[in-house]
Amino acid sequence: MSSESEQKTSLKGLIENLLAAVKKNPKSLTLESGSLLKSQTHQSFGDSEDIAHHFGLPFYADLSEFPFVKEKTTLLPYGFAKSKLLLPLEEQDEALLVAMTHPFDLELIEEVRCLTQRHIRVVIAGKAALEEAIELCYHQKENAASEYIASLQNESHGIQSDEEEGYDLLEKSAESPVIRMLNVMLTEAIQQGASDIHFEPLENGLGVRYRIDGVLQQRHAPPKEFQSQLVTRIKVLARLDIAEHRLPQDGRIKLNMGGRQIDFRVSTVPVVFGERIVLRILDKGNVLVGLDNIGMPEDMLLSFLKLIRLSEGIVLVTGPTGSGKTTTLYSALSEVNSSEMNIMTIEDPPEYKLQGMAQIGVNPKIHLTFATGLRHILRQDPDIIMIGEIRDKETAEIAIQASLTGHLVFSTLHTNDAPSALTRLVDMGVEPYLLTSSVVGILAQRLVRMICPLCRVNYIPADQELKELGIKRSCLLDGQLSRGQGCAHCFGSGFKGRHGIYELLPVTSTIKRQLLQSPDALELQKVATASGMANLRQAGALLAIQGVTSTSEVLRVTRGCEEL
Repeated sequence: MSSESEQKTSLKGLIENLLAAVKKNPKSLTLESGSLLKSQTHQSFGDSEDIAHHFGLPFYADLSEFPFVKEKTTLLPYGFAKSKLLLPLEEQDEALLVAMTHPFDLELIEEVRCLTQRHIRVVIAGKAALEEAIELCYHQKENAASEYIASLQNESHGIQSDEEEGYDLLEKSAESPVIRMLNVMLTEAIQQGASDIHFEPLENGLGVRYRIDGVLQQRHAPPKEFQSQLVTRIKVLARLDIAEHRLPQDGRIKLNMGGRQIDFRVSTVPVVFGERIVLRILDKGNVLVGLDNIGMPEDMLLSFLKLIRLSEGIVLVTGPTGSGKTTTLYSALSEVNSSEMNIMTIEDPPEYKLQGMAQIGVNPKIHLTFATGLRHILRQDPDIIMIGEIRDKETAEIAIQASLTGHLVFSTLHTNDAPSALTRLVDMGVEPYLLTSSVVGILAQRLVRMICPLCRVNYIPADQELKELGIKRSCLLDGQLSRGQGCAHCFGSGFKGRHGIYELLPVTSTIKRQLLQSPDALELQKVATASGMANLRQAGALLAIQGVTSTSEVLRVTRGCEEL
């Protein structure tokens, strides 16, 4: 033990002697001695924070408040900053303040000095803080896409079609205007939290819209002459046939943005004025998987947890496209996932990769459908099965047989509310007695947009508005509700972010009796409501009272779910 302590003390002494020499004569520290200093400090002190603490140097765990980061001022190429893990922060007394993980890498400091032609002053930062600040700093400014497209109104250039898959959107090295135009639009859409990008050929040009918080918003109108080049560029990235303009095509694009990998699902269809393209953005970093993160009320969450922890049965999640069903299922799977469980999924396609689970993608071209894939999954000794969607009688019957033979099955349906899911399965041809033996619970859900916190205002609602939502004036806080006026932060919509509303129907003995008597959705809903089930509109009304969303937003997403 003493020898180890002596060795460490000796190394510290060497480092301090070198530093003392530098203070007397900065030119005495050569690159060779700098390399020695760098290696010795790593051996003696380990991470950057230890080095900073011992030598009394400033250490930063957060760099987001420095001027260059806030103003997105970039003095170095993105690839250099990312690979070398350093970032200029601000100008100080005719010197450039640069954050690094190690202050004694003289060779790297000399490179930065040559690139910037300025004196360098080094501060120490943690690796995680630097990575986060680099991504934040190199994100493009607001309206960058609009400004760039506007600058191309009088330009017309060809495109480069041989770009390597997986390039980084934050790189600024693209020379072709079309490549640059597409890059800034994709980056802008990701930064604004869009789920889809629509490229729509019009009579006089090309319209670009982003779906943000479930609603399409008009964004750009690139010059007409760039329409075919943009379409070709997207098809090249998605590995589609650029010569085929008459048939719909589907593909995928994988790109990077900083440290994140972004996937795009690409769909093209021929329309009157050209080819219409929709890109579905699959950003893993933008998905909060976990039942604690999806906004379910606590009492309902406890009931849902009981359902997903059963050893057998079918748990269904219903709602329209884009209502968050897949996120809820992934959250449920993550909750029950363990080394003791064999969890298998079949999806069309798997949107996100889940650790510890076997995921199968549907492929109709080779006749791999939900039904055929499900048959093979049952031979893999699964404990829990997730089916992306029950679309036909064959898939429904296999799912029911799986649940009756000791498997827990998760799946989705497209219905307006929870009771309608049972009616839908009966309409597919499934016998009611099989449903009473297999389905254990149904969760219906919607996503409502949340009021923007920066432009929120309170107001006194009219009686008709309260009546439509089924709210009593006595239930309001100070007799008021909230809404958004629209600002730059929310792009004039008055909303920022989304929140789930839920309707949980456990299939109790009362529901089973009604289902055997009559599978009518209205009768099932009456029985469920009498048993204490709160419907989607009631859940939305509660959020409106709490000031989370607006009454118009609740009415928009719950049409067809009126209280009986």
